[in-house]
Amino acid sequence: MSYAQFLSDKLKAAGADEGCMLTVESSGKSYRGVLMPHHEFSGEDILILKMKSGYNVGIRMDKDSSVKVESKPVERVKNEDLPKPKDGLKTIVLIGTGGTIASYVDYRTGAVHPALSTADMINAVPEIMDIANLQAKVLFSIFSENMTVPHWQKLAEAIAEELNNGADGVIVPHGTDTMGYTAAAVSFMLGDVSKPVVFVGAQRSSDRPSSDASSNLMAAARFIVNGNRAGVFVCMHDTPGDDSFAIHAGTRVRKMHSSRRDAFQSINVPPVAHLDRDGKITFNTPGRPVSKDRCEVSPDMC
Repeated sequence: MSYAQFLSDKLKAAGADEGCMLTVESSGKSYRGVLMPHHEFSGEDILILKMKSGYNVGIRMDKDSSVKVESKPVERVKNEDLPKPKDGLKTIVLIGTGGTIASYVDYRTGAVHPALSTADMINAVPEIMDIANLQAKVLFSIFSENMTVPHWQKLAEAIAEELNNGADGVIVPHGTDTMGYTAAAVSFMLGDVSKPVVFVGAQRSSDRPSSDASSNLMAAARFIVNGNRAGVFVCMHDTPGDDSFAIHAGTRVRKMHSSRRDAFQSINVPPVAHLDRDGKITFNTPGRPVSKDRCEVSPDMC
């Protein structure tokens, strides 16, 4: 079903296209949000806005309602450039695989795309460059439900290659739905890996005000730089807020909720460590320190 003629005329007169930030006045109330596509099952007089909270609101319009365009959608341009390395900082390699942490919502279609580059994610959290030199590569750009055993094997080999080439640690941005499975598989394939490998995800895409993508990435980087703990881990929020992050063992973690920031929990054991928002690390379990041993891969372990 398309818009009613009066509403279509209002949108055209205002220059409002899908993806525009609008201020809408209707029935004595004011709304501000991004114009979403008109659903075929929506009424012809209903305008759908995505609010700052991330939720969609349907607004019944009439001939007295008003529409004002606040801003047009900004075309996304991938930024592949990274700052030059700084002396004295550890080197972390980000190996991108896709998922919500590397996604954005296309408000002109309503679809979520795994389209942000790994370099984009680094540049979105510039404070990471103050504590480590970062390199970035995209191994896959898929949703985590499409991960298969060959993907796990290729990922483990890529991680080992980076560690053996001198990286002090690896961060793997990954979709949350199957991140626990991938972390476990990679844990077994890498065995007693001599450096930290940290999987990190996001429950909400990077363009949402409530996104946890940047804070999870920063916490993972701080753990690699300051933790002196070898192994395969998962770093996610420990609380709904931004005050605490949990480091889970890759073989002991599970996603327990579809949307909560603190959806990941360690099963039958406490988390390996907690980080506060300032980066202070509190360890809960003993573990292996970082070493210079060569990283070996056993792909048949999964």
